[in-house]
Amino acid sequence: MDLITSFKVIGSGLAAQRAKLDVVTSNLANVNTTRTPEGGPYRKKSIAFAAENVEGNFDSTMKGIVKSVKVDEVREDPNGIKMVYDPAHPDADAKGFVAMPDINVMVEMADMIAASRAYEACVTAFDSTKSMTLKTLEMGR
Repeated sequence: MDLITSFKVIGSGLAAQRAKLDVVTSNLANVNTTRTPEGGPYRKKSIAFAAENVEGNFDSTMKGIVKSVKVDEVREDPNGIKMVYDPAHPDADAKGFVAMPDINVMVEMADMIAASRAYEACVTAFDSTKSMTLKTLEMGR
């Protein structure tokens, strides 16, 4: 595998984990949002990744094996609403229930930690690839 392909794969991983962190951050920021411009409470978002072939100068045995990651979809949870009894809330219905986003803060924090660790792993892979490239160039002197 050539150097550019390595950086493409690592870059796609960095971009994917950054997108996941953005989604988790949005969910955490809107955990108590009961009114959105679209109407109704905020709906929890989730992200889906997909593998993508990396184009490169591979021989026949490597073609199709090296994959990068891409964001396939960011979707809203259609059932992500919970009804909470709070008659003093300005968005409460006639029975005193408020439609709130069904977001588990602990799950979101765990997702954030996992995405941060994956991002750090990509950065480490980038640094290692860069170091190996520099050492290879030094050998040529």
